[in-house]
Amino acid sequence: MAKMKFLCDSERCIECNGCVTACKNANETEWGIQRRRVVTIDDGEADETSISVACMHCTDAPCMAVCPTDCFYQTEDGIVLHDKDLCIGCGYCLFACPFGAPQFPSEGAFGERGKMDKCTFCAGGPEEDPAKEKAKYGANRIAEGKLPLCAEMCSTKALLAGDAQQVSDIFRERVVYRGHKDGAWSSVDEQKAQPESLLPGEMDQQQMAALASELAVDASNIIAKA
Repeated sequence: MAKMKFLCDSERCIECNGCVTACKNANETEWGIQRRRVVTIDDGEADETSISVACMHCTDAPCMAVCPTDCFYQTEDGIVLHDKDLCIGCGYCLFACPFGAPQFPSEGAFGERGKMDKCTFCAGGPEEDPAKEKAKYGANRIAEGKLPLCAEMCSTKALLAGDAQQVSDIFRERVVYRGHKDGAWSSVDEQKAQPESLLPGEMDQQQMAALASELAVDASNIIAKA
């Protein structure tokens, strides 16, 4: 069974916040709830980097582990959803989540936060009535055979969503095309410290095929893009 995942390509993200707007429009979340946000590191610097952040639908989700009412559950697609009828607004999930995904609508007396809200991967929730599901959990685009609107509306295709293996393959091809010597996860400082390597546009087909083979990517797709 395919496992659904998000991945944000930080080298393509331009901090346009289109994903944030798309999420708001699709799910009609109440004021103060921001299921998706764009975080910028080193703002204004030469190595400024932006990334779109929301619930990452972890395989071993820490929010599920700490919830005292077991309101979280995982679908066959690996999407982490929750039952708002069981949520008591304790906030344990917020402290456990490394991405700050859980959102609470209010901060009332005695620490009252209200029912937790978060990204559902546009997969709705446990309500059987579509109207109630839409009102309580937002859009259920997955049931319609569609991907989350945030990823579909991304103008630079920085935000990828879908089957984890396909998302990984797309990102791997981009990495090879860019000519990253050590793959996608090396830091900016590490890349600067490395000797300059040939970019795809400067390689012949044999060199590109060798690089693609080294990273286990179909060379024909990369050569066609050069």
